[in-house]
Amino acid sequence: MTDPAYFLYHSIGQYPQKAQDMEAALAQFARVWGAVDDAQWPGMLSARAEFIDLWCDLIGAEPGTLTSADNVTTALYSVMGSLGARLRGKRVLIAADCFPSLHFLLNGLAGRMGFTLDTVPLRAGAFWVTDDDMIAAWGTDVGLALLTFVTSTASHRPDLGRLLAHGRDIGSLVGVDLTQGIGIIPFSLRDTPVDFCVSTTLKWLCGTPGAGIVQMRADLIAEAAPELRGWFSQENPFSWELDGFAYAPDARRFDHGTPSLMACIGSVPALKWHRSQETLLSHNRRLTKAIATRAEAAGMQIASPQAAAARGGSLMLRLPDRVDATALVDHLRTRRIHVDARGQILRLSPGAITRMDHVERLFEALKSQIQCGA
Repeated sequence: MTDPAYFLYHSIGQYPQKAQDMEAALAQFARVWGAVDDAQWPGMLSARAEFIDLWCDLIGAEPGTLTSADNVTTALYSVMGSLGARLRGKRVLIAADCFPSLHFLLNGLAGRMGFTLDTVPLRAGAFWVTDDDMIAAWGTDVGLALLTFVTSTASHRPDLGRLLAHGRDIGSLVGVDLTQGIGIIPFSLRDTPVDFCVSTTLKWLCGTPGAGIVQMRADLIAEAAPELRGWFSQENPFSWELDGFAYAPDARRFDHGTPSLMACIGSVPALKWHRSQETLLSHNRRLTKAIATRAEAAGMQIASPQAAAARGGSLMLRLPDRVDATALVDHLRTRRIHVDARGQILRLSPGAITRMDHVERLFEALKSQIQCGA
């Protein structure tokens, strides 16, 4: 049987032996958590700490500034709930090509928290919001700008350095959602010292759902009082004095209820595998270049920046209106070619297990289907 051609790293990342590595990690979790003794918490919290340390190394975060989160949306909620009066009467700026879940959250919080959500629109016919348009909308009344490292529908990379410098000049807080780029595009807080970032281990990092992170600069953590709080928000989670609650002095204050231990532990093998890789980006660039060349030859519209340096690891194609995108994705699946679509945008993200012959198979299938108007 033909091996699968996998282009879904923007959704779920895969690497050789992932299933076996994850099975072993979760089996160890089951052995510890299912043992009839009192070793569960020490053992599993130590394993979670390894997840946090691997993430700190990945993005250059200082110890104590990063913790795990159930997902990117809850991570952002913890951040927003910690900023309190700092955003009241201010604008929160975000681009229209952000990850929708974050916009849904901010839109719901705006009235209660007293800020105005300002969404910078796409220009007519554009696939991404430009840096110029972000800056044009970004005045001194912006209390927070939430930037997207790589967009999920165009693979556009904004110039974070330029945007961060603008935010610093006018006194805005600047956060970044790393989700769609981390693991394929290098990012370091030493080079781009944003005020906070949120992300997940699910996509290019090849981890599990439920293994998100929230990171914030240390001096801002000291001011933060997250409204989403619980027993794990304390220095000692096992202190249950009802009138004695006090936030942990570091990023642990962004914890709340029992953390997603199993998701963190299940993602540790993927983070270790990723740390040992040196050619992921160059491999991806060869394949995305081949995709772009074949798309242009087939007369397909590329819905991502032309320059590789201006995009993440994905390349998006705009399907003709006459093509049924859902039917096309379904047909490709029958040929063991795995892609997805958002509306008429076909999303292609080649990674570690994707090969050049998979690109050839993809375009052979696309040519026949698009020509006949699938």
